[in-house]
Amino acid sequence: MRTDLSGRVQSEAPAATSLADWISCPACRHIVYRKRYVRDLWVCSLCGHHHRVSAPARLAQLMDAGTMRRIPGIAATMDPLEFSDRLPYQERLLEARRRTGLDEAMQAVHGDIEGHPFTVVAMDFRFFGGSLGIAGGELLTVAARSAQRDRTPLLLVTASGGARMQEGALSLMQMARATIALRELGQAGLLTVALVTDPTYGGVAASFATQADVILAEPGTHLGFAGPRVIEQTTGERLPPHFQTAESLRDRGLIDAVLPRSALRETLAGLADALRADDFTAARPDGDPALAGNPGELAGREPWQVVQAARQLGRPTTRDYARLALDGFCELHGDRHSADCTAVVGGIGRLGGRPVMLIGHQKGHTTRELAASNFGMASPAGYRKSGRLMRLAAKLRIPVVTLVDTPGAAPGAAAEDDGQAWAISSSLSLMADLPVPVVTVITGEGGSGGALALALANTVLCLQNSVYSVISPEGCAAILWHDSALAPRAAEALGLAPESLLRLGVIDGVIPEPPGGAQSDHLAAAALLREAVANELRRLDPLDAAALRADRAERFARFGVTGQPQPRGLVEPLGMPS
Repeated sequence: MRTDLSGRVQSEAPAATSLADWISCPACRHIVYRKRYVRDLWVCSLCGHHHRVSAPARLAQLMDAGTMRRIPGIAATMDPLEFSDRLPYQERLLEARRRTGLDEAMQAVHGDIEGHPFTVVAMDFRFFGGSLGIAGGELLTVAARSAQRDRTPLLLVTASGGARMQEGALSLMQMARATIALRELGQAGLLTVALVTDPTYGGVAASFATQADVILAEPGTHLGFAGPRVIEQTTGERLPPHFQTAESLRDRGLIDAVLPRSALRETLAGLADALRADDFTAARPDGDPALAGNPGELAGREPWQVVQAARQLGRPTTRDYARLALDGFCELHGDRHSADCTAVVGGIGRLGGRPVMLIGHQKGHTTRELAASNFGMASPAGYRKSGRLMRLAAKLRIPVVTLVDTPGAAPGAAAEDDGQAWAISSSLSLMADLPVPVVTVITGEGGSGGALALALANTVLCLQNSVYSVISPEGCAAILWHDSALAPRAAEALGLAPESLLRLGVIDGVIPEPPGGAQSDHLAAAALLREAVANELRRLDPLDAAALRADRAERFARFGVTGQPQPRGLVEPLGMPS
């Protein structure tokens, strides 16, 4: 025998369980203990199926305990059409309110996620299939304005069949209201995140669910405008098994990530933390020692030796620099059009205490990694992805840092059919007009327009063992001398090494590398890069949007002046003749 805390006698035998203590997983049909199911956030431990959860349960899962403050909306009693099917719309509304305990198909709160303040709107599929009506549109608008007032990110948790038919065209208008609300948040420089859950269709999918700056989804979520049944009945098409799933949409570059429910809090907090600005000091008046390279290390080097050093497989990649030079890097994916190019990596992190958008070419350290990233040669989707992230940086008012390491843009029929020239051109035009500071570092190979597409910057630096050229030495030799074996001669003629680039003013400074090159000590190389970039960002701090654009225009206008272009004087040209 034993007693509980109240002193009452309890049996030694465990209490009997009833059928109510067990639940059948709707996906795999296995029987799971209900308390475990709840403890696992309504995710089946056997098959991983993510069960639908109500808006109150969702908020309880996401938010820190005791931090939620409800944002009031209007009661769902509006019936502009006096609509009736088998029952009047008013009766259906009352029944939905009684059954769910909610006023509408969404709830909105202020609260914290792992200590970071958020404004959250969560939809509930139990209430009229999560349909978007007048009251829902009003609540979302109020929540967005609250987020703007409190300067918090806005998180939208979607679960919906679309616009609410019973409210007619007025329901349709909520798509436009939501769009305007999110646009106003963007103009205020605030982040919006959509967490798409199963299912999300119709007007919600075609407005705020896909307009957010960052789009996350749970495994198995279905997202689209028209549902599969509508498509099959309308067109007679037989749809593939994974049609409209989050996983297929991620692979096509339409969403950023598919995350298990258990990882959501950490990911959302990471995004908020990456945008946190610590204290950072103004530029040092005595220049940047990180750019004071030893002239002796550069003098007398053969350009072909520099080319070979720049191509070393052991050199840090963009992901390496993101991990070692930034704090809290959150990678973002997809061009929101057709693909997620693996040759371009980008995301938000903190460099020297400030949020930045880091974007760079990605190669690899092994043959398999190189093949997986197409050897750092970006497709049009890669430049569309970088453009999307640059526009997000402009919206959030954070600097852009680009790392260039590519032999050139992806060649081939597929890239041409997808508009490679247009993608590069668009990237150049976008970078010229960005209202935020832009700093570029050539970290390895800077090849042709594929490199310049990420290098129209206020400041262009390069690592000591890097090159920047209009064409590869092999390509130049093959075209001009009809012999690619003369690549060393072409490298000399092209002036692609840091010494020549400094003399020409194409780059503004050289970042020294650790003894043995960046590949010998990734951590030290990342520290040198971080210091150099941080100081350039400090130098650009006083410039407003117009001045930043003018600064970029002036930098590149120098290359059209009659006579030899001159460096801008950021650093001495490391022993090269003037």
